[in-house]
Amino acid sequence: MEIFQIVGIGLVSTVIMIILRRQKPEIAVQVGIAAGALIFLLIAAKLSAVVDFLEEYAARAEIRPMYFTAVLKITGIAYITEFGAEICRDAGEGAIAAKIEMAGKVIIVVLAIPVISSLIDLVLKIMP
Repeated sequence: MEIFQIVGIGLVSTVIMIILRRQKPEIAVQVGIAAGALIFLLIAAKLSAVVDFLEEYAARAEIRPMYFTAVLKITGIAYITEFGAEICRDAGEGAIAAKIEMAGKVIIVVLAIPVISSLIDLVLKIMP
């Protein structure tokens, strides 16, 4: 099972980071980034299978591709934002992490505008 590989990578990199943080803190951050990238690569194939599955059901439900694409982009931005913010926190830069999170939220709101406007139009059509 891949989860054992992922947990193993996480635990080994954590031990390495703890050891390195005392002597070479700049390398410890790089180990964290490398471990995160490696874990992402391990799950990337699974993500493409999920996207394919969701695309099939979106087509069956006759959801406009524009909305489905927006939801996928929003989900991706949320994950990337979280990953980047956690790396900054690991490096001791909480202020930068907060700004990354704020930027991610703003981008998500901008991408959600078509979906939100569509929902508002639908509500206005339903109301007398």
